[in-house]
Amino acid sequence: GPLGERPLLEVRLGELHTWISTCSCSPQGLLGAVQRAWSGYCAKYIHVKQGGPAGISMLLAGYCLLSYGWNYQHFSKTSYFRNS
Repeated sequence: GPLGERPLLEVRLGELHTWISTCSCSPQGLLGAVQRAWSGYCAKYIHVKQGGPAGISMLLAGYCLLSYGWNYQHFSKTSYFRNS
C-alpha cells in the first residue's frame, strides 16, 4: 500500500524520513498514534491467553527509565553520586 498507511515496523530505513513526513503532527493525530501504540502493546503483551511477566516488566522498566530521565539533573547535582 501507500507509504503513509504502512505501520512503522514495515517501513524500510531509507523510507523512514518520507514516512515520518506523511504523519499527522496535530494533537488529534498524535493522540491517535498513542492510542494505536497502546492497543497494539495490550494486544501483544497484556490481553493474551497465557501471558507471562513480560508485559508488566516492560511497563515497569519504561517507568524506571522515564523517572530516571526526569530526575537526572537532580541526581547529577547531589554529592551522593559523585566520586569524591
